[in-house]
Amino acid sequence: MALSDRDIRLGMNRPISRRDFLNGVALTVGATALGAAGLPRPAMATTPAGDPAALTGLRGHSETAMTIGHALRDGSFWNSAPAVEATGESYDLIVVGGGISGLAAAYLYRQQKPDATVLVLENNDEFGGHARRNEFTASNGKKLIGYGGSQSMQTPTYFSGAVKTLLADVGIDLSKFETYYDQAWHEERELGDGILFRKEDWGVDKLVITTDAAADWVPETPLNDAAKADLIELIDSPPDYLAGKSRAEKFEILAQTTYADFLTVIAGYDPELVKYFQRSTEAYFGAGIDAVTALDAWGNWNPGFGGLDLGERPYKTMSPSGRLALTDPDPYIYHFPDGNAGVARALVRGLIPDALPGSSMEELVNNDVDYGKLDVEGSPARIRLGASVVKVAHEGDPASATGVVATYVEDGKLKTATAGHLILACWHRIIPYLTDEIGAEQVAALQDQHKVPLIYTNVQLRNWEALDTAKIAGFTDVTGFWNGAEIDFPVSVGDYTFADVPADPIILHLSKIPSTGDATMTAREQAAAGRQYLTTVSFEDMEREIRDMLDRALSAYGFDAARDIEGITCNRWSHGYALEYMRPWDTFWPDGPLPIEAARKGWGRIAIANSDSGAYAYAHSAMDQAARAVNELVGGIEDYSKFPGPPVEMLDLEG
Repeated sequence: MALSDRDIRLGMNRPISRRDFLNGVALTVGATALGAAGLPRPAMATTPAGDPAALTGLRGHSETAMTIGHALRDGSFWNSAPAVEATGESYDLIVVGGGISGLAAAYLYRQQKPDATVLVLENNDEFGGHARRNEFTASNGKKLIGYGGSQSMQTPTYFSGAVKTLLADVGIDLSKFETYYDQAWHEERELGDGILFRKEDWGVDKLVITTDAAADWVPETPLNDAAKADLIELIDSPPDYLAGKSRAEKFEILAQTTYADFLTVIAGYDPELVKYFQRSTEAYFGAGIDAVTALDAWGNWNPGFGGLDLGERPYKTMSPSGRLALTDPDPYIYHFPDGNAGVARALVRGLIPDALPGSSMEELVNNDVDYGKLDVEGSPARIRLGASVVKVAHEGDPASATGVVATYVEDGKLKTATAGHLILACWHRIIPYLTDEIGAEQVAALQDQHKVPLIYTNVQLRNWEALDTAKIAGFTDVTGFWNGAEIDFPVSVGDYTFADVPADPIILHLSKIPSTGDATMTAREQAAAGRQYLTTVSFEDMEREIRDMLDRALSAYGFDAARDIEGITCNRWSHGYALEYMRPWDTFWPDGPLPIEAARKGWGRIAIANSDSGAYAYAHSAMDQAARAVNELVGGIEDYSKFPGPPVEMLDLEG
C-alpha cells in the first residue's frame, strides 16, 4: 500500500531499529500458518546475538505458539499431527509454562528436593511469560532497557511469607529499590502531565497541561461549557451526591452503580464526562467506566468521592485491585529497568547459574543471559524454549500412577518426556485441551478465567527535549488508539543509568487495553472481543498510531516523529493478565465459592499454578500459586496466599 503524504511526514518510510516478528502483518491462526507436517514452523530461526530481548517490532506471544493453541482449541491439531517421537528424557518434575509462576515452581520444587531434576517447557522464544525484557541500542551506543509486560512488584507489605522468602533466596533485596528508583526525578526536572484531545472527537488537536487545581486547566480543554463546570466541581470540590444516606447505604448504592452512571445519574453531570473518563479504569480492571463499579473507581482514585464521607476502609464487594489501590501502604518503586523480567532472570539464575553469571541484583540487569546454557543435557534444571505442550497424561490410573507424560511440539516435531510430577503453570483455559483426566465441573471452572488482552509498547527516542520543553513526563490520550505515553520509570542499577538531561536517549512506554465500551457485555465477553480485535491489528497499524499520536501531542514543542523515533517494540498479549473477580459481573464475589477453588485443584501427580489460579494478575500472586502447587505435590511450603488480592487479614473491610 502506498504511503500517504502524512505517513511520509511522520516517518513511516524511515528505517528504525526493528525487526517485524510477524513481518508487519496481522496474526494468522488458520491452516496457512501450518507447516507441511501440519505443525507450525518457527517464524524466525535466530535472534540477534541469541538474545530475544534484543528483538524489536512486533513481540509478545509468538505466532507458532498461538497457532498451536488455537488448533487445539478448534479440534484440528491432532488431525494432521505426525507420529510422536519419545525423547527418552525423564525428570522428577516437568513444568508447563516458563513464566514467573512456572520458574518459581521449578525453583521451589528443587528447594524441597535438592537432588531433583526439572524440565521447564515454554512455548514462546523467551522465558518469563508476560515479564518481558525489551532492549534498544541508542545512536550513542547506550543500551536502553524497558519492560514489555509485567511491570513492578507492587505492595510488598502484602506479600506472603513464601513470596518474601523466595525473593530473598534468589537474591532480590527489595530495600535496594529505595536507591535504584529516583523518586525525585520528575520533581527535580519540574515535569508534570498532559491530556491530549483529538480533533476527530473534540473538534481540535490540543495538548492541555494539567495542574493540581482543575479550575486552572479545565477551561483550556475543548469540553463543552457544562462539562467543564462539572469536571471542575468533580475534581476540586465534589459535594455529597448521596446526602441523607448513611455510609452503609452509600456503599450499597455505589457497589451496584457503574462509575459512568455515578457521573451522569447520581451526580447529574454532562455525558461528555463519560467520554472523558471512559478508559481511566482500564489499567487496573481491564474495562472502562461503564463496566466498573463506582466503588472500584473510588479505589482507582477516580475523582468525585471526597464529599461522600466513605472513610478509608474498602468495602467488601470491591475487587482485589480496588482494595489494593485504596489501601496500598508502599511507594511504587519496586521496579527493575525491565520490570518483572528482572524477577524471572533471578529465578533462572537460581535454577541454572551458568546461564546468567553473577549473584547481585546489579548483575541481573547488566549481564547477558547465555541462552545456549538453558537446555543442556545432564543439567539438573533445564528450560526448553519454543516447546508447546499439547497433551499431559498419567501413565495409567492417576490414583496409582508413578509418572506423567508430557507431549510437546518443538521445531515442528511432536515429542514426549516423562516425569514423576508435573505442574501446569499455564493459562487455565488451555488446560482442558491438554487433558481428558478432569471432570466437567473443573473444566467449566477453568474456562471461567479469561485473560485481559493488552499491548505494551516501548518507543526509543533519540532525546526527550520536546517533553522537557512541554514540561511533561507524559500525557493521556483519552480517545485515541493508545492510552497515551509516558517516560519510562527512572531506575538506575549498577552500570545501567537512567536518562539525566533532555539530550539523553530515552524510552517512552505506551499501552492499549482493547476494551469494547459495551456495557451490555460481561467482563469475560469484553476480554474475548478484545482478543479477537488484536488479531486484526498489524505492526504497521500500531506504528502509524504511535507516530500520529506523538506528532499531535508534541510537534508544537519541537518533536519530529520522522527524526526522533529510533526504535519500536510492540508486545502484543492477546492473552494478557488474569481477570479479577469484580462486580457487577461476579455476584459470587467475595463470599464464594470462587471458581478458582475448583479450577486449580490438582489430581494424581499433577498440580496447577499460574496467576490464573489466584484470579489476580500480579507477580506475587504467580509466585504464591507456584508455592501452593509445589506444596500439594511434595509439601514443605505453607505460608502462601490462597485468596485473590491483598491478604484479607491485613485489611479492615467495611460491611
